Amino acid sequence: MAKISGPLLDRIDLHIEVPAVKYKELASKESGGPSHRIRQRVVSARAVQMQRFTGRKGMFCNADMQSKDIQTFCRLDAAGEDLLKMAITKLGLSARAYDRILKVGRTIADLASSSIKPEHISEAIQYRSLDRNLWQT
Repeated sequence: MAKISGPLLDRIDLHIEVPAVKYKELASKESGGPSHRIRQRVVSARAVQMQRFTGRKGMFCNADMQSKDIQTFCRLDAAGEDLLKMAITKLGLSARAYDRILKVGRTIADLASSSIKPEHISEAIQYRSLDRNLWQT
């Protein structure tokens, strides 16, 4: 499999490995769960974001935030700051990855109807799993 350069990978918000689905799971007659509940959470989170960015030209969702907006809308408590600092330092993540983690953390918090908590930052960091693993040249 080809490698992806670090600067290109930095521009992708989420990158995770997805293992192959086993035949037993594919052939199962069980439902994976009610997608309408997930849809409700997503619609609600999008409404929160639309409200957050009302009056800001060209901004409709967390992905549209620039660095100054991230400072305004992605405030972390001390535990969240410590967690993000540790991840950036130990994983050698870039400034762009830092911004992406905060944006994704903000979105995860929106889905939970919450302020950004350390667990949201932790989850966002996990979505950067390919940053320094197999995919870089």
